[in-house]
Amino acid sequence: MADPTAHDDDTLLAGPPEEEVRPDDRIDDERHDEENRLKPEFVSAVESALAAGDTAAVYELVEPLHPADIADLLELLEREDRTALAAAITDLMSSEVVAELNDHVREQMMEALEPSDVAAITQQLETDDAVQLLEDLDEDDQKAIIAELEPETRAAVTSALAYPEETAGRLMNRTVMAVHEHLTVGDLIDYLREEGDLTHDFHEVFVVDAAFHPVGTCALNWILTTPRGVALTDVMKRDQTLIPAGMDQEEVALMFQKYALISAAVVDESGRLVGQMTVDDIVHIISEEAGEDALLLSGAGDGDINEPIREAYSSRVRWLVANLGTAVVASAIIAFFGAAIEELVALAVLMPIVASIGGNAGTQTMAVAVRAIATNQLTRANTWRIVGRELRVALLNGATVAVLIGIAAGALFGWQMGGVIAIAMILNIAVSGLAGVLVPVAFERMGQDPAVASSVFVTMITDSMGFFAFLGLAVAAGLAPL
Repeated sequence: MADPTAHDDDTLLAGPPEEEVRPDDRIDDERHDEENRLKPEFVSAVESALAAGDTAAVYELVEPLHPADIADLLELLEREDRTALAAAITDLMSSEVVAELNDHVREQMMEALEPSDVAAITQQLETDDAVQLLEDLDEDDQKAIIAELEPETRAAVTSALAYPEETAGRLMNRTVMAVHEHLTVGDLIDYLREEGDLTHDFHEVFVVDAAFHPVGTCALNWILTTPRGVALTDVMKRDQTLIPAGMDQEEVALMFQKYALISAAVVDESGRLVGQMTVDDIVHIISEEAGEDALLLSGAGDGDINEPIREAYSSRVRWLVANLGTAVVASAIIAFFGAAIEELVALAVLMPIVASIGGNAGTQTMAVAVRAIATNQLTRANTWRIVGRELRVALLNGATVAVLIGIAAGALFGWQMGGVIAIAMILNIAVSGLAGVLVPVAFERMGQDPAVASSVFVTMITDSMGFFAFLGLAVAAGLAPL
């Protein structure tokens, strides 16, 4: 039986299955290129029709497109044209189109519509998609739209929004297939056949006790191949992975990956079944988290080309200011050795090489460390082993590069200078390797996202150490005065 508090987003109806459209069937010479992207000529034709106010022509051009292609078209247009296009193809603006839209574009589109129109679209969506649609809107807009929803949908959406963002409670599908543990396999089969209000798609049936606590799962193939008289408690799998509703989405994705799950029950604080996560949700999470970490490493904020300019500026400029501050540290070290640089021009020629190579080495190690932390491969149990490993790798890399730069510098500026830069290179790359691991680990221990600010501090350490090691060794070797 389904959770009585949950909203059923779809109804399983008897009848012939819908004809599935293969991806290749949507590719045509008129609208798509060979990589299944909308052709520039087609997009220009839509823009021209919008500019001319010819809504009939716009509709005729867009009507054959798949909902995902309509979403792509909206994202390709200028901000003003998106609203005009949506008005011209009102009945084509289905929930499937809205679900495929980029977050920033979807938010803009929703703000341009009346609450009743947004509520009509929301009503068609599954609960997790409906929540994604509403969560980024202003609180007043949210309340106005939720007030227009039907009671069941309103309860489901309100319940989901009560959970923190990027948790299982926000993302889970509240429509689950669950039955009581006292049933037999035959009872379950009869229920599935007779019940007219079922989940549209499910991979397993959750077995629950009287308090709606999950006690086991039955895969569909077990149900179909087991005699009718066998009790569910005899055939169900009791060992199951339960997802707390408050668990962060990244941890949920790691659990699916670690235990090779197709679906998993989501439970509240009392252990009651409240929803499920499925592998299609996890694919979206993994893609989102991977892109987010890559952008955080670069300090590019959301990194979305549809992000408003003001937000893009705000998210990027603070890291540039932070980088400016760390660059001042490196500049102060150069200034301290100013007399040496004036005396020996070779120092000015070679010192950027030491800092640059060290920075690249640090970035490589940092990227490996951040990924290892995100996938639970780097934990408190193996931190120092990984630090030792990366230090050994750094020393090998440093020795290789040191030999090459030492020979080149020795041939141009003398072998004493070649020895100085070789030693400086080994030292800087070794420090870069340590910084690339220890900085992300330090942020993780402090409860901060290691991808957010690691690059700023690793860059500062590698640049400063590179300049200090090279210039300091040159002065110590008597090549130039301090």
